[in-house]
Amino acid sequence: MLKTDVVVIGAGAVGCAIARELSKYKINVTVVDKNEDVGGDASKSNSAIIHTGYDAAPGTLESQLVVAANPMYDEITKDLDVPFKRIGAILPAITDEQFEKLPEIKEKAFRNHVYDVEFKTKEELLEMEPELNPEVKGGLFIPRESIIDPFILVQAMAENANANGVEFMLGTKVTDIKTENGKIKSVVTTAGEIETKYVINSAGLYCDEIAEMVGKAEYKVVARKGQFYILDNKTSCQVNYIVLPIPTKVTKGKLMCPTIHGNMLVGPTAEDQESKVDKSTSTEGLESIATDVRNLVPNVNLRDTITQYSGLRPNRNPEGLNFDMYDDLEGYINLSGVRSTGLTLSVAMGKYVVQQMMYHGANLEFKDNFISKRKGIIKFCEQPVEVQDALIKENPLYGNVICRCETITEAEIVQAINRPIGAKSVDAVKRRVRAGMGRCQGGFCGPKVIEILARELNCAPEDINKNNPGSYMVTGRSRV
Repeated sequence: MLKTDVVVIGAGAVGCAIARELSKYKINVTVVDKNEDVGGDASKSNSAIIHTGYDAAPGTLESQLVVAANPMYDEITKDLDVPFKRIGAILPAITDEQFEKLPEIKEKAFRNHVYDVEFKTKEELLEMEPELNPEVKGGLFIPRESIIDPFILVQAMAENANANGVEFMLGTKVTDIKTENGKIKSVVTTAGEIETKYVINSAGLYCDEIAEMVGKAEYKVVARKGQFYILDNKTSCQVNYIVLPIPTKVTKGKLMCPTIHGNMLVGPTAEDQESKVDKSTSTEGLESIATDVRNLVPNVNLRDTITQYSGLRPNRNPEGLNFDMYDDLEGYINLSGVRSTGLTLSVAMGKYVVQQMMYHGANLEFKDNFISKRKGIIKFCEQPVEVQDALIKENPLYGNVICRCETITEAEIVQAINRPIGAKSVDAVKRRVRAGMGRCQGGFCGPKVIEILARELNCAPEDINKNNPGSYMVTGRSRV
């Protein structure tokens, strides 16, 4: 039987942030996730926005954590070498009815201690964002709303946690949790049983199923699908800021914003469904995005779409972000209701969980040798010519461009595969270095990425998956 002090279930943003925070202490931590890569489910299919918490429900744990987390990103993204930009968000009121809601939204921001939200006139907004609907009446500007690479953030936290001693068991499903005398005893997985003192349930979409294993499923998770468009980075209509609709009780609404890498992101929908695996897109959903976003940005050119996708957010019923520890089950921590702000609040949740563990008797001692920084993969195409020349001289694989759309070199792909917690699938390579994320969506570079993966992992191309086991990209050879 394997043995550890803490098992974190779920390697999404929240699970990896908790693991990284725990890695600052003299304690053994193991992260278990059913997926073949870190990133969870919701954490790799969201709007990639770091929120301020201006529109959270005041007084809630979610508000507390999001507001606390936002300023933490300046330092953590530098320490972990994660692409991040504070570009700000615009909340335009197109109708008189929406305009009348602006004071209420601004007052709500103040109750959430987000004090830098400002009114903007029609003229000011159109000067800031010329692509806005010219019928705009006025709006709000939220300067600290930011964009990030969510894939790199999760990978960076996982890599840094691993550098500090955290073990990751990926492609490993939790099948049971054993208790004894009101205490956590072990976690049963498809890779064996793990003896542990603590279990932290950060399983997102599946947190209710994990909670059921210990009789704490007092809620249900309903998957809320969000469909998106990704537009080419040369699309004719581009916005400078995150353009947000007036939010509703159900959703933050359908937005348009730049991504950290220069594409335009448009969406999402908010559709509750029973299935936790159905990530299909639909004509109706995509058309609803087109209708709503054109009300904000009339010239958005959806013909420049390079892909559509959907993500599933773990909507809790009853709703609300919940952190639970139990008097009758020592060592079990349950997180539920982590939805669209989960990426943002992850770094604050890591600290909150550790502090709560100490409040409840965990004897955690700081390490003297915690490694706080992590260096990412150099993005070749962003370097000056002299730096590119030096890189090629040092490693000729930098001279071999594999992904022409994004100018991704073989050297970058090889690093993505061979780093700690490296890529083992085509999608995992894509998330680390963007090979296949351009206009052709892997049409040209896909076969070469498969070849490089097979070579580096010492297996046949037929064994390479798109993502999870069984999603093979090729079925055989047409010639020897």
